[in-house]
Amino acid sequence: MQATSVAAALVVLPVVLWRILRRNPLPLPPGPPKRFLIGNLHQLPKSKQWLAYAEWAKQYGPIMTLQIFSHTTIILTSAKAAIDLLDSRAGIYSDRPFTWMLSRLAGNENAMFGLSSLDSRFPRYRKMLTVGLNKRAVAKYRPVLENALKGFLKNVSNDPDSYGSLLTTYSGGIALKIAYGYDVVEPAEEDYFVQLIDGAEGTVPILIQKFYFVELFPFLRFLPKWFPTAAFHRVAANSRKIMDAMVYVPNDWAKKKLETNPSDPSYFSGHYFSHEDGTPLSEAEAQDLMWTAGAIYTGGAHTTSSAITSFLLLMTTHPEVQARAQAELDQVVGRGRLVNSDDRASLTYIAAMIKETMRWAPPVPQGLRHRVTQDDVYDGYFIPKGAMILSNIWAITHDPEMYPNPSDFDPTRFLGETQQHDPYDFIFGFGRRVCPGATLAEETVFLAAANLLALFDIKKALDDAGNEVDPMKDLDWRTGLVTQALNFRFRLIPRSSDTLVIIES
Repeated sequence: MQATSVAAALVVLPVVLWRILRRNPLPLPPGPPKRFLIGNLHQLPKSKQWLAYAEWAKQYGPIMTLQIFSHTTIILTSAKAAIDLLDSRAGIYSDRPFTWMLSRLAGNENAMFGLSSLDSRFPRYRKMLTVGLNKRAVAKYRPVLENALKGFLKNVSNDPDSYGSLLTTYSGGIALKIAYGYDVVEPAEEDYFVQLIDGAEGTVPILIQKFYFVELFPFLRFLPKWFPTAAFHRVAANSRKIMDAMVYVPNDWAKKKLETNPSDPSYFSGHYFSHEDGTPLSEAEAQDLMWTAGAIYTGGAHTTSSAITSFLLLMTTHPEVQARAQAELDQVVGRGRLVNSDDRASLTYIAAMIKETMRWAPPVPQGLRHRVTQDDVYDGYFIPKGAMILSNIWAITHDPEMYPNPSDFDPTRFLGETQQHDPYDFIFGFGRRVCPGATLAEETVFLAAANLLALFDIKKALDDAGNEVDPMKDLDWRTGLVTQALNFRFRLIPRSSDTLVIIES
């Protein structure tokens, strides 16, 4: 370990001196005090980073700097700073940071979420996904959403304690059907693709939220995997195995399926047969299709599951909100059928309630990482080329100046003539990196939330003695790119004796 520290000093010291000598006359944004050479490495929070950064912002302001050796990270905790930089200056703030662990050793540099904005494939990927997931395209897939919804409602009514895996099946099944035309095998516990989604959530966070010396000393990547200090190789290899499977295996399945059933519509089939003269895709086109279809599969399952889980939690703790939402459903839809996408425009309180759920518990609380491609100046501060930019979405949606009493769950924020700022402007990302599947995510969450309320009263769970259990007592939140409420249970009480008939009709 001592030898590693000496090596670090010898390599980093010239870099630090070079940065000092070339320093812009303007200062970097403020931040926690740094130690010599390592900067803020010793202060990096190991869990729920968004909460720690929000707390630091109270002292250092809405734009902060963290220095890890020679790597600069700028953290944005206000809507103004995030919009000014990531939206208004999207031309230079839409790149992704390169990391040896994620980009090269784990092989993620070709994936949509890791692809550099400077790569010639980026605009092609973006156009394909935008066209494939816009409002018109999602409307075409409504039968897929409604079919998955019925399966979810039936299963969760029988076993609400398994809501976590059932939500993965619901959201992941929709993504698989839209992307590849794949139907989930029942029981979902035996479906390879669903289980792959369920086990993949931690693969990216473990690569980017820990510090690895290979990022500072790239030559370490040449160490053999068996070498005692090369544990990073094994971490990257395990992640790569999962991420490769999520791209290559469904891609191969979809190509074989099209040989026997070319008429089954999906994102994959629509592009696979896109040449009017019937010629096959070029190698580049086939690669673009593989990586963009993979983005649909990998990108949506956990975020929608997170939002619906937060909704269930909040319904158990806010019966008055639940009652008002159910009254609107009874008035607009009635009790004889499922809520569908056409009802959405008339359910203004339901829409506000879902929006408030997203604000109160944004599924991606720390946002996805950006990188600035040239030196910039903002609000009197210098932002150096290559700096990683993090938008703390949780801090933005809990800013008391924008959302008074931000810890309160209050859907009326988004009703009436004096509505507060729409959180959808933040929670789906910024600039050229805004989520192309936002419309699909909104529709998926709406159908689940509205129909759960239409069919059931969502109550607190009971202990062995028959007493209600406070869902906040043991509540925790998963640390990762996508967070999720953990350690709580609930009950579903049917509002009608015809509940199962309505689901299956």
